[in-house]
Amino acid sequence: MSKLTEAISFRLTQDLSKSAAITYDNMRSYYEHYGVGWQESKILEQIVDLDNWDILCDGQLIGALRLSFDGDSCWLRDLQIIKDFQNKGIGGAVLAEAKRRVEESGAYRLMLKVFKISPAYRLYDKFGFTLTNEDDRFYYMELDVIKKSEKL
Repeated sequence: MSKLTEAISFRLTQDLSKSAAITYDNMRSYYEHYGVGWQESKILEQIVDLDNWDILCDGQLIGALRLSFDGDSCWLRDLQIIKDFQNKGIGGAVLAEAKRRVEESGAYRLMLKVFKISPAYRLYDKFGFTLTNEDDRFYYMELDVIKKSEKL
């Protein structure tokens, strides 16, 4: 673990508007590429009922983690890290935290969808997510956090 990833912590999101702005800044090029007309206000509408966490580095807000639980499964709705902190190992640390939260909840599977043109696909693949489906825009991936047989 690097010194930077050791400095990572999480707290319940304190400002959903700021969190939505991080998502919009990171995702704008994908929205434009696919002709999705989302604005920050639309993102805010979509995240208000999720399990929202601020990602901090030495107390500074650097990203957002969003989860939604559905029975035995959890959806990773967002993993956003501001550009200055990307490609420094933080994504893996955030995924480990998401996995921990899924285990703690009793769910056994972590699922996500990622734009096909997103470099984040490589992070998810490296972390152990498997491709389960795809369409023209997205890869759908999942990670067995706890084997279903172990849960029984």
